[in-house]
Amino acid sequence: LQKSLNETFGADKYSEARKEVLTNMFSRPMQMALYFCTGVLEDELHFHHYALNVPFYTHFTSPIRRYADVIVHRLLSASLGASSPIRMGKEAIQKQADHCNDRKMASKRVQELSADLFFSVFVRVRA
Repeated sequence: LQKSLNETFGADKYSEARKEVLTNMFSRPMQMALYFCTGVLEDELHFHHYALNVPFYTHFTSPIRRYADVIVHRLLSASLGASSPIRMGKEAIQKQADHCNDRKMASKRVQELSADLFFSVFVRVRA
């Protein structure tokens, strides 16, 4: 599949963009991760990471990039006793998680629409 895709991408100035768009389109069916507050979920099976096969999983990156990561860093720091407890209730934390999920889904949708537009142009030019 990879060899076939590489041949499809070509070697012109748009080949890297085509590769990115097609790769993105192939990954669309994957389920998107969601932020949630563990205190509002009763079933710990929701904490499980399927691909890694671990019962509890927390993902975060640099807190300068995303607000959700700032919250995760603060909660983790507080739970380890490295900082004072967060003064937000679990419902408020879940509300923030829901908002981050909404923004992430909207961003993903715009990205998909942009990829669809580029792919349409690619097909039209190739036809």
